[in-house]
Amino acid sequence: MSEYGVVTESGTVRFERVLPGPIERVWAYLTESEKRGKWLATGNMELRVGGRVELHFRHANLNAHAETPPERYKKYEAGHTLFGRVMHCEPPRLLTLTWGEEPTASEVTFALTPRGSDVLLVLTHRRLGDRAAMVEVAGGWHTHLGILADNLGGVEPRAFWSTHSRLAADYDSRLAPG
Repeated sequence: MSEYGVVTESGTVRFERVLPGPIERVWAYLTESEKRGKWLATGNMELRVGGRVELHFRHANLNAHAETPPERYKKYEAGHTLFGRVMHCEPPRLLTLTWGEEPTASEVTFALTPRGSDVLLVLTHRRLGDRAAMVEVAGGWHTHLGILADNLGGVEPRAFWSTHSRLAADYDSRLAPG
């Protein structure tokens, strides 16, 4: 299994990760603000269809590495918030959220499947507007999922901005134009 996300159709990128379980632990890292804040973003998530999602991103809090964000992300240095809605929720196996608010929202699905003592996480991000958005999102998810794996594996989380910059450049060369 490649760590790189794959384009499954226009506007859709998919990632697979085998993570240390059990499934309830991985679910907690997706849904509980404090745990989610260690790899992605804190914030309230109403775990019911139609429930409100608030994601407060503070990339500087994801690890102990002191990094300055690249120039194009300076506006997010103090953090930013994304709002969405829960579209599907089947604990502890499936969670689908809008990523942002309509009418421009994309959609993220987290599907969890036990694999012995491990868990297969399949993350699918749909309704991405264009190639630039695909490159950005792919680099971001790849980086965040690496930090999730670090946390679940009990190792020091990798640096966010330097990892993201490298991976966004990788995806820029990997994803076909158009």
